[in-house]
Amino acid sequence: MLPPNLLVFDFDGVIVNGMNEYWWSARRACLRLHPGADLPESAPEQFRQLRPWIHHGWEMVLIAALLSEQAGPLEQLGVATFVADYGAHCAAALERFGWNPRLLQQALEAVRADAVRTDRDAWLALHEPYPGVPERLNALAQENLSWAVLTTKARHFTAELLASMGLNPARLDGHESGSKPEVLRRLTADWRLVGFVEDRRPTLETVQVTPGLETLPCWLVSWGYLKPTDLQGLPEGIRLLSQEQFAAPLATWP
Repeated sequence: MLPPNLLVFDFDGVIVNGMNEYWWSARRACLRLHPGADLPESAPEQFRQLRPWIHHGWEMVLIAALLSEQAGPLEQLGVATFVADYGAHCAAALERFGWNPRLLQQALEAVRADAVRTDRDAWLALHEPYPGVPERLNALAQENLSWAVLTTKARHFTAELLASMGLNPARLDGHESGSKPEVLRRLTADWRLVGFVEDRRPTLETVQVTPGLETLPCWLVSWGYLKPTDLQGLPEGIRLLSQEQFAAPLATWP
């Protein structure tokens, strides 16, 4: 018996626009660790500009802390210079604040857990599914396709959000499951993977060079959190997917 067909989706930037929630939670997590931080209620423009470089939740908390500094590296360098050596600047900031990724991730997830427990509806309302995406996911069954979510967000928070949108994937993996290439490789044991849909080009490039995944169709969505250079010179095997193409049958995708 042939394994079932599975189409795998990233969550943030593909299914849902969580920008308002990112800042809401990152700001509160930062204030728990750094009570004197001066942070606005609404997401600063610099935070929005930096979002395409943020890969893990803990980085959002760190960026919030940096944005609270009037004479900090972000203020001095500007976004363009900061992201040119993003990893080094983040590492230096962790050392300067005396923090580590685990501490920041725990603070972020504690904020989210408190929000889900005390005012679940308000927290859910901070997330906006991209227009037409939930309906399209629910329609995949008509093409004999199952679908999964593979995200760097915690699994239980993602499950809350999917349920609120009336979505029930065949499988859901959060950051607890390991890296995306690792999870995709494990999925091949039980499923026939027909593609991976993501808004982060470096992730797709890593997938393409992972043994066993070299031929996996990869799509970069045009509506996600993209860097200005992400659409330039896409490597062979990574196809750009527009919202119009996504709405059409999988067989017609680029």
